[in-house]
Order: sequence, then C-alpha cells, then structure tokens
Amino acid sequence: MVATITLSNSILLRTPTTSPTSLVSPRLSAFSFSSRLSLLNSGSQSVFTHLKNKTKNDSSLSHFSVYCSSSEAAKQSTEETPIELRYEAFPTVMDINQIREILPHRFPFLLVDRVIEYNPGVSAVAIKNVTINDNFFPGHFPERPIMPGVLMVEAMAQVGGLVMLQPEVGGSRENFFFAGIDKVRFRKPVIAGDTLVMRMTLTKLQKRFGIAKMEGKAYVGGEVVCEGEFLMAMG
Repeated sequence: MVATITLSNSILLRTPTTSPTSLVSPRLSAFSFSSRLSLLNSGSQSVFTHLKNKTKNDSSLSHFSVYCSSSEAAKQSTEETPIELRYEAFPTVMDINQIREILPHRFPFLLVDRVIEYNPGVSAVAIKNVTINDNFFPGHFPERPIMPGVLMVEAMAQVGGLVMLQPEVGGSRENFFFAGIDKVRFRKPVIAGDTLVMRMTLTKLQKRFGIAKMEGKAYVGGEVVCEGEFLMAMG
C-alpha cells in the first residue's frame, strides 16, 4: 500500500528547553519549511526512514526519524513479549499473615489480602482480590455477580484500620471502630476477577477525643470505583 504524506511549511526541530544530555527523547516543535515532501510507506519500511533519507542533511529531522523508529521498535518488542510476562506483580509490604496480626477480622469478613504500600501513621495502599468464590456473590446477584458497595466501603475501612492500629498513631487492636462515612460515591461495579486497589489517607487525628478522619479511594484497573470520607473512633 502506498501512502503519501505532504509536509507544507513545517519541519520538526528540537525545542530550546531540551537538554542535549537528557536521556529522555526531546520534545519537538514546528518551524518553517518551504518545500513539500512526499513520503512512501510500503511493506515494513518506516515512513520515518524515508523522511530521514530525504532530509539526511538536517540533523534535527534525522533525530526525529531515529526517535520515532525507536518508539516503533519498543512497541513491537512489547507486543512480542507474552502477555503473562509483560506486567510485574504488586509488591508485598504486608502479607496476609501480618495483616491478621493487626486486624481482628476473620473469614468471611477479612477483606484485605495484601498491603502494597505503607506510610506509617499517614497512609496505606492495599488490595482485595475479588473472586467468584467470595461468599457474597451467590446472593448478590445470582445472575450478575457484583461486589456489594457496603463491602467495598468495609474493605476500605479495614485498610484505614491498618493505618490506625499502629504504634505511630497510638492505636491498638482492642480500640478501633468504624464510626461513620460521608460523601461516598460508587463509580463503577466491581465484579469477580477484579483486583480492588484501595488507598486510605489520614487527614485529621484528634488523640484527645479518639477521633480520626480519613479519605479513601478504591480503584480497578486505574479507574476510581469508590471514594469517600471515613470517620474512625478509638477508645
């Protein structure tokens, strides 16, 4: 197939803000170019290679050609990698045994599988692997299994508990309670097979009254599925 691309009154050059020693490929901007170039793209040969051949005396345009060719090569390399090897697993900061040492919850109400980030006394990020074997799916709903919204909120509160029940905050296993929620929004349904990623952040702590406020968001595939403000009580 033959594709013709016409460039009129523009070529791509480095912007002045790009450092020549930077490892990141420079951004490109447009400047005047008086003539037109017709670029032939046939078989596997890149359009940018033709552009480079036609303008090999222009180093900035040649750089653009190399940059685009490198991007294409990287994309091709990614596509050739088996899908099971493309993505790294979440890190483990606390495993399920460590979580069980902190939270008093047990089956079927322990809704946190792993902590992947922990900032003492400030925030925590944890995951819940949602599977069809979860005991709430047979009734919610038999024909369309969806994780109940109240259990998403409960799971997020348990992540908040992992922040609160730490020496940095002064909490203990015996005195943590879920006291209230505000501004809760459910953005998308969570179904079997999803990985629920929950971030809870401490926003206000009043040790004198045993009250803590937290903000929480839950994600699936990088998209927010639930968010809200949480009130925790200690004592």
